[in-house]
Amino acid sequence: MSLINVSHLTFYYEGSSDNIFEDVSFQIDTDWKLGFIARNGRGKTTFLKLLMGKYEYRGTISPEESFDYFPFEVSDMEKTVLEIVEEIHPDYEFWKLCRELTLLHVDADVLYRPFRTLSNGERTKVMLAVLFSRDNRFLLIDEPTNHLDQEGRDSVREYLSGKKGFILVSHDRDFMDRCVDHVLVINKMNIEVYRGNFSVWWEERQRKDAWEKAENEKLKQDIRRLEQSARTKEQWADDLEARKIGKRAAAEAKRKGMVLKGRRPLIGEKSRKMQRRRKNLERRQEQAVQEKEGLLKNLETAEELRLYPLRHHRETLVSLSEVRIFYPLPDGSRKELPMTEFQVKNGECVVLKGRNGCGKSSILKAVIQAVRDREEDCGGLRQAAEILPDGERIFLEGSIETASGMKISYVPQNTDHLRGGLAEYAERYGLELSLFLTLLRKLDFERGQFGKRMEEYSEGQKKKVLIARSLCERAHLYLWDEPLNFIDVFSRMQIEELLGKYRPAMLLVEHDRAFTERVGTKTVELR
Repeated sequence: MSLINVSHLTFYYEGSSDNIFEDVSFQIDTDWKLGFIARNGRGKTTFLKLLMGKYEYRGTISPEESFDYFPFEVSDMEKTVLEIVEEIHPDYEFWKLCRELTLLHVDADVLYRPFRTLSNGERTKVMLAVLFSRDNRFLLIDEPTNHLDQEGRDSVREYLSGKKGFILVSHDRDFMDRCVDHVLVINKMNIEVYRGNFSVWWEERQRKDAWEKAENEKLKQDIRRLEQSARTKEQWADDLEARKIGKRAAAEAKRKGMVLKGRRPLIGEKSRKMQRRRKNLERRQEQAVQEKEGLLKNLETAEELRLYPLRHHRETLVSLSEVRIFYPLPDGSRKELPMTEFQVKNGECVVLKGRNGCGKSSILKAVIQAVRDREEDCGGLRQAAEILPDGERIFLEGSIETASGMKISYVPQNTDHLRGGLAEYAERYGLELSLFLTLLRKLDFERGQFGKRMEEYSEGQKKKVLIARSLCERAHLYLWDEPLNFIDVFSRMQIEELLGKYRPAMLLVEHDRAFTERVGTKTVELR
């Protein structure tokens, strides 16, 4: 066991006026299974790279541990896995690598395959096996669940639950709950460490936020009461002061031997007491304001999102009957995917589940193709034509029936097509720019990002662009293909609440179990 001490850490990117971290201090244990939580753009990956010495910074990180990072870069996808392992870690021990692969339910034969031929799940497992096969390393595991199906997530989660000595970045609540024992959180104003898993931290966070909100409301009422009292006391003091004889008038009367009448000395004493009370009220008011300023600094506000789905006059929007998708192969044969049939009706969220490669994304594209083919016969549907380019065709047997005149909105897995600025993107899709930007702000998108090109965005920010665009589109059916990859947990909850409230018709592919259990109304398992 050893400790990593982060003391007075300050870091900013060259050319930026804002600090990513400012005077941050905390301590972590290298025996911990540490979950790492923050909103998109808050600096999770940056912090991991600071630990690895990738950037210069002010402050200290000590001692300088030996870190390994997931995912590591692969220089040549055509090389075998074993050749890549030898490049990355020449000092690896073969038997330890095979042991870790066995724990991950991966056959050792995968080591002799070209890396290019591995599925996303296999690549994730191989990389983790390589990292955990080395001794005396503290592992920095950055979002391993992206693109993993539910089965892959379960096996990786089981594997990590038996390990220790890592920082895990993940936005999957169920996944993190089962394989971490401490949580590191980047807040708005600081970084905090909690003992327990995600649920323990979230319960504590909600309790703390509720207390601070109540305390904030109490102080606001106190400040209003003190302000009113101060105004009253000030008016009384002014009235008494006006009734006093000023110093000059009193001195002149004494010089002339005049006798002052009335209760002026008494009035003067009352005035002095009133002034003291007013100053005491001002001090109490200032103290209350300072206490209030210390609250809610780390409150993660999630503004309510809005969605205005269209309701079709037909109850059933899509009906798949004995649909089997296939891919022609060069030798004249074909690869067939499992047959499926189901319906999507108004107000339903149908969740497609199954292993990677079983055809979930292809089914979404097949529905888009069916809508486009039908609407082209009626004059064309620009949106569907843009979503599925003419060169991309889904081959299938069976039938897909769609409601006439149906409008769809699609969130694809891939974000590589995002280019240029947000205004240009909004114009291309016929979006109201102000609404589009407002939705991005509600998804915690910084205003400073609006002027950048989308190529500069993080993957989480790109996903938020796609989701905000879809929320702007009034549609009868929403087709979302793994929309939550790279999306922070706060935004996931925000979107979860939105879909639960408005209940749009949706065909959804998503592997976040907590999310799909809350928003899904029907599950279709592809085997």
